[in-house]
Amino acid sequence: MILALKLKLALAAAALAGPLAVSTAVPQLAGGTQGVAVPELVHMAPGSFAHRAAGDFSRNGKPANAPVVTVRIDHTESIMKRQVTAAEYQRCVDDGACPAKEDDAAADRAAVDVSWRDARTYADWLSGKTGIRFRLPTDEEWAYAAGSRFHDEGWPDFEGDDPAQRRLARYEAESTDSDEPVPNALRPIGSFGINENGLLDVSGNVWEWTDTCFHRVALDSGNAGARKPDPGKDGAGITNCGVRVVEGQHRTYVTDFIRDARAGGCTVGTPPAHLGFRLVRDGTGRWEWLRSLARL
Repeated sequence: MILALKLKLALAAAALAGPLAVSTAVPQLAGGTQGVAVPELVHMAPGSFAHRAAGDFSRNGKPANAPVVTVRIDHTESIMKRQVTAAEYQRCVDDGACPAKEDDAAADRAAVDVSWRDARTYADWLSGKTGIRFRLPTDEEWAYAAGSRFHDEGWPDFEGDDPAQRRLARYEAESTDSDEPVPNALRPIGSFGINENGLLDVSGNVWEWTDTCFHRVALDSGNAGARKPDPGKDGAGITNCGVRVVEGQHRTYVTDFIRDARAGGCTVGTPPAHLGFRLVRDGTGRWEWLRSLARL
């Protein structure tokens, strides 16, 4: 009786408390699977930063740069230190939850040739196995974590109405954005270094899926500076969630079922070399309290 009362009090305290640091191993819980490791996470405090909005923007019927807006991340962002690896993704395949991949990447490489749908499936599978809710980051969360390695997709205004010339100008700007060309061949995790926030391989040769939908916005319709256009308003824009924002050496937009962006997809400029992903932890972290109680 006394032990049961103490357990109820501990659970009540857990419901009111904030999240704890995530452990690297998952104990056996009801409905869980022992041995599925929680990925190493980097925890970032809330903050504000200047961010160029994602989407296709126009002004007076002509392509225009997206507006730079101030974004506030009002929660502690817990994001994977590295991308999901081929070995981790294979666990989901072996469990019958994720579709098999055609490539045979080494276990210490990132899982690539995965679509947005594949990445969402893996996130749901990992959430079920660990009891921690994982999801893809938004474009803004990804940019916040990328820090100085986020590449502003602003490009010089081009005089003229020829859209082909505009695309060529953007392609040239993106292809000369880096002093050294990034090799296409997959390399072991950590080969592209670590950024100031502690994340590995940001803007290497693996582009990463985000959960942000593609927006098309006319800036001359009262939407200048709008971070998230409201498709319900006249002239506010169009939202297409069949196409998602992908981040890497530059930002691009890819149809959600595409696994190899070089073979298709809604890309502008230089196409991504590989499509992979990393996840963020969602929720209040109460499962971590339950894990602590389970250990007892």
